Amino acid sequence: MSSASHLVRRFLGSLWPAGPRRNGVAFVENALEPSELALWRRMSAPDRRHSIAVARRLPDVADDVVAAALLHDVGKVEAGLGTFARVAATLIGAGRARGRMAVYLRHDVIGARLLTDAGARPLVATWAGEHHLPPERWTVAPAIGAALKAADDD
Repeated sequence: MSSASHLVRRFLGSLWPAGPRRNGVAFVENALEPSELALWRRMSAPDRRHSIAVARRLPDVADDVVAAALLHDVGKVEAGLGTFARVAATLIGAGRARGRMAVYLRHDVIGARLLTDAGARPLVATWAGEHHLPPERWTVAPAIGAALKAADDD
């Protein structure tokens, strides 16, 4: 899929306000520890739907890998931005964004901190912090990072 069509599809999907379906929520409740689940529930409806889609695209993997997929974008909760502000933040870019837009662009670092502070499993917190890094900077096992990156469509 081309980058432009992918971005258009993600944008349009993010405009739908409904949360995940009941079976998706049950999947998450089964996969996450209580402290992790509390953070997942703070995520926006589109982010929760996206997290489930990412986790379901994974091959047969360990439970903590599924949890890492479900929570990789959890740091976005600290920014509290809607879809249009997120697009603006992305277009403005790191270094020029200010306030909540700058927070949004640092969601990886923020998510790792939130997860660590909540006592999340180490892989879950680590992947949240590393999911935008190039593979040579990952500290997670390369096969796990590659599976998680392939399952995420951003």
